Amino acid sequence: MAKKAYEKAIKTRYTGKPLKLYDEKKAWVVRWPRALEHHHTYGLLTPFFKGLTQGRLMATRCVNPKCPQQSTWLPPRADCPDCYERMKWVRVPAKGKIYTYTLVDYAGVGIEMKTPYWQIDVEIKGVDTIFKGFLAEGKPYIGMPVKAVFRTKNPTHTILDVWWTPDE
Repeated sequence: MAKKAYEKAIKTRYTGKPLKLYDEKKAWVVRWPRALEHHHTYGLLTPFFKGLTQGRLMATRCVNPKCPQQSTWLPPRADCPDCYERMKWVRVPAKGKIYTYTLVDYAGVGIEMKTPYWQIDVEIKGVDTIFKGFLAEGKPYIGMPVKAVFRTKNPTHTILDVWWTPDE
């Protein structure tokens, strides 16, 4: 009996074109061409996207001693959702384990990925949130060790500048 799509190991890749930087000052602005060209600022989250182009996962941590949580967030938050104070940027490990996963057969408009692909949630030591991404190759399982891979040459300037591969 033939294996179903979700039973096979698969390999995926990015199919879009890199976004161009419109403004490289403190807060990056990228050119995001769609039916209408949209200039979108990453604002205070620019260090996260810049970190991807440099091969680093950057998260934010609350350093307010009065905060009830003092969490580390990835994806990052500019301000702490628990105490509303400005967060501090920290580098976090580029390794983790799969927390959960799903097979994406139809990615929708604007998602420049060849389908099907495995969308994964990655648990990273020292991070209080779960980071979403995609497994570039292989078949995932819960608890599978993975490592981040970064698009440092010809970056897209989007979240697709980081993906995951098995680390076994």
